[in-house]
Amino acid sequence: MDEDTHCNKVEDVVGSHVEDAVTFWAQNVSRNKDIMKIGCSLSEVCPHANSVFGNLDPKKIYGGLFSEDKCWYRCKVLKTISDDKCLVRYIDYGNTEILNRSDIVEIPPELQFSSIAKKYRLWGLQIPSGQEVTQFDQGRTFLGSLIFEKEIKMRIKATYQDGTVIAQAEYGTVDIGEEVAKKGFAEKCRLTSGVDVCEAKKPDSSQLALRNLKNPIPLWGRRSNQSTFSRPKGHFNGRLTLDVKYETNAGNHVTFPKESLAAGDFNLGSNVSLAKIKQDQKLIEENEKLKTEKEVLLENYKALELKVEQTAQELQKEKTTTMDLTKHLENTLKTCVGTRLKNLAAKVELLKEIRHINISIRFGNDLSDAMQVLEEGSFTALESLNELEKIWAEYNVAQEKIQTCHNENEGSLLIAKRNEVQQKLFVAVDVFILEVDELPLDKRLKTLQDLSTSLEEVYGKAKEGTDSEEILRKFYDWQCSKREEFASIRSETEASLQHLVAWFQSSQKVFDLSLGESLTSEDMIDNIDEILEKTESCVCKELEISLIEQGVVDKEIILSTYSQVLQKIHSEERFIATLLSKYKDSVEFKNQIIDCLNKSPSVDYLLSIKKTLKGLKAQLRWKLVEKSNLEESDDHDGTEIEKIKQEITQLRNSVFQEIYHEREEYEKLNSLTQKWFPELPLLYPEIGLLKYMGYSVDVDTEGRVIQRAASYHRACGDAKEESGLLPLIFLFLCKSDPVAYLMVPYYPKANLSSVQASMPLTSEEALKVMKGVAQGLHTLHSANIIHGSLHQNNVFALNREQGIVGDFDFTKSESQRASVNMMVGGLSLTSPELKIGKPPSPSSDLYAYGCLLLWLSVQSQEFETNEDGVPKVDQFHLDDNVKSLLCSLIYFRSSMTAEQVLNAECFLLSKGKSIPNPEKEIEYVQHNKEDESKMESLDRYIERQEMLTPTLD
Repeated sequence: MDEDTHCNKVEDVVGSHVEDAVTFWAQNVSRNKDIMKIGCSLSEVCPHANSVFGNLDPKKIYGGLFSEDKCWYRCKVLKTISDDKCLVRYIDYGNTEILNRSDIVEIPPELQFSSIAKKYRLWGLQIPSGQEVTQFDQGRTFLGSLIFEKEIKMRIKATYQDGTVIAQAEYGTVDIGEEVAKKGFAEKCRLTSGVDVCEAKKPDSSQLALRNLKNPIPLWGRRSNQSTFSRPKGHFNGRLTLDVKYETNAGNHVTFPKESLAAGDFNLGSNVSLAKIKQDQKLIEENEKLKTEKEVLLENYKALELKVEQTAQELQKEKTTTMDLTKHLENTLKTCVGTRLKNLAAKVELLKEIRHINISIRFGNDLSDAMQVLEEGSFTALESLNELEKIWAEYNVAQEKIQTCHNENEGSLLIAKRNEVQQKLFVAVDVFILEVDELPLDKRLKTLQDLSTSLEEVYGKAKEGTDSEEILRKFYDWQCSKREEFASIRSETEASLQHLVAWFQSSQKVFDLSLGESLTSEDMIDNIDEILEKTESCVCKELEISLIEQGVVDKEIILSTYSQVLQKIHSEERFIATLLSKYKDSVEFKNQIIDCLNKSPSVDYLLSIKKTLKGLKAQLRWKLVEKSNLEESDDHDGTEIEKIKQEITQLRNSVFQEIYHEREEYEKLNSLTQKWFPELPLLYPEIGLLKYMGYSVDVDTEGRVIQRAASYHRACGDAKEESGLLPLIFLFLCKSDPVAYLMVPYYPKANLSSVQASMPLTSEEALKVMKGVAQGLHTLHSANIIHGSLHQNNVFALNREQGIVGDFDFTKSESQRASVNMMVGGLSLTSPELKIGKPPSPSSDLYAYGCLLLWLSVQSQEFETNEDGVPKVDQFHLDDNVKSLLCSLIYFRSSMTAEQVLNAECFLLSKGKSIPNPEKEIEYVQHNKEDESKMESLDRYIERQEMLTPTLD
């Protein structure tokens, strides 16, 4: 033992673990926060750390999962018990435990530092030699009652080489060593030459740890929760302190019992007396007594549980014996012959009914019949099909080369090569068509479909599986076995019934007195009881096979075979579908190529249409000029003008008709180019076929755009100047590009976004503008049109007092327009029902309208919203009428309409004039008479398009 350089130094510690009556572990009160930090770090690192393997280093610190609270603590390995178990010591508390290797993990270097807890030994005391185990445990318990989780003063005397500190322990005015010695749990030892003779008797640490494991830890020392064993309490100025940062972290949370939170619990000092210690000792003894009683009760419970289990087993045996006896009595007791015959007759009647029903399905006869149908009439691969596919692939390669060629000379060579392959393909197609015409494909396909339907009605949906001949072989073996078994049982049944009939026929002769020579009882064949028993057995066996449901193995074989049969049916159906598809393509190829073999289609008809169309347009232009000149002359003749108008109408109709023919011819040439003649754009660049092919918008899409524009335009026309909508002057659909052009009035910097950014509207101006917007929504909703995307960029404030709705996107549907989530001042204009996937509606338009009105009313103030993103109106100080309207629009709009919004109180009250802004204000004038004439032209154009495309949605 080395003399400690800090001899007689005083430390304040808290006891954490007791090894024996003179040895214990304690933590310095100043390390409380370190304990917290270590626990939080371990809870983050250890769950994701690697488990240990190989030989464990006894000097290294690991992370161990304590079995009682499932929390992680630092530990060292004291001893390897077995391949998967180790004895460890929790170095920050001193207690030991045997852990599985899976509960020991590596920890990072920053946690590899010295232990928090120290091992202490009471100065001048030793364990008496020959001390019994009971007294040893009592001494450990007594020392625990004095030091565990109590703040004690340690006057250090010396330190062992292994780190054990020799000290005098005091709790208040009580000398803990003297109290242990008084109780007889330890004895004083003699000190010589600065060396404690007790060191010679210090037991091995691992052996002591194992002994502590075998002996139950006292109630005050169990780690049943973190407060009573695994964590020390804080000790700062006699008050409990806890780092909140670590307390709230996930992992090893620190908790304390109520009684530990009382003021001054950690610094009892001079207030502690020996009477208090004795009272604590009495409580510990009572706890030990209760524990012993509990163990006795547990043993009694287990004994009773075992007895109940034995009784249940005896009852089961008695039940089995009784059932066997009952069965035996049923077999041995004689039943009246009349009753037996009556029962047998009922079973035979049932057997007759079953035999009339086809039970072949039980043995998979329907599946074997289906396989026979598949084998007998199946189509094998056609030679002509293989040859056709080979030439067709060569033909497609030649077509692709022509399609990617941009040089006319090179293209001519490629076309010549293609024509050679085309000739070969034409011959192969002819042979293939003739061969397929001779095959009964439709009949075979109908047979396969009926077969598949009938099997699916019986077996249901088939499970997916790979094609396997082994399954079919297993099915055939199983079917043969079942058939043999059933045939044998049926033969035995028929033989036994015939035997019974023969007995009745012979017995008739015995009892018939009219016969001259009657048989005697000795001549009777066999015994009726044996015959009845045999017949009953055979009949019951056949009924059992016929009625009882098949076993799991039988079902698995049948269902697997059914899956295989269905796969073969579908495979042949796919082959027939391929044949029919190739046949259809071949017929189409033959019909298209037969007139253009070795030459390309002519475009003369298209050129003639274009020429005719050009002439008609020139005539139309001259007639329009002539009409304009007559109208401008002073002495124009009305009759002549009317005649020219009729001629103009006829010319327009002719132009439309030729345009229709031109489109038909383009579609025909487009189809030929894409399928059979890719050289057409190269040979005839003057017709612009590539431009037509690049136009991706179909007629239906154009028609829907025109219909939406027409509905919008009619709504504007019906409402006239009070529509509240941006007027539509003209709509253009580009012929060569998928683009739609709209002509509308231009109002620079008049949308709400620009107005609010430059000079925000006053509250009175905002109400005037929003009344016009409400009028626009009313116009749309009255025509069953949903705007779907109302926002600050498509609402215009003309002259800061007239509001109109504009920039309506006719190329998108209602749902497409509503899919864009617009924001204004941090507030979403998308209604809650749209966010959950419901379709747009007038209500969703009114929600966006209400949000815009709120934005204009509160200017730059921040919005508060609920979980759905709906703004809270009550937070703002607004006019009562405006606030009432906003609440209705945002919270209760399901019953609101745009017409009701127009009639709201805030719009009906008289408004003062707004203050003009000379620098910013721009006078906007509505469309003039020239615009109106253009709109009338749009009406006529729309009517014409509707006449040409009557099938549009």
